[in-house]
Amino acid sequence: MARVLCTGVDPTLLKTRRMMLEAAGHKVTSALGIPAAEAACKKHKFHVAVLGQAMSREEKRTLADIVRRHCPGARLLELYDAVGSRILPDADDWLPVPTDVPQELPERVSALAARPPS
Repeated sequence: MARVLCTGVDPTLLKTRRMMLEAAGHKVTSALGIPAAEAACKKHKFHVAVLGQAMSREEKRTLADIVRRHCPGARLLELYDAVGSRILPDADDWLPVPTDVPQELPERVSALAARPPS
């Protein structure tokens, strides 16, 4: 089980991701937007942070910096639009997604959580 920070700007996608990850046995904290994500990072130490695909370039970069600062051992999983491109070259993993939630999300989070901290 991993403690996962699931971030994004779409409440429906966040809810769906949360349900999928919890069904896979993870403890999930959802954060809608940067202020909520920063508050969560200050309160908890996460194993994995999932950055939603609908976030802007600036939001993803800001959020990655926040996670790295407050939870330095957390792995970053960037979700990105399947027709777009990756934004965070220093993420630990990337997952292209359609407009809905990728079915392999729980497995990818589990694999990242199993990696030793860097």
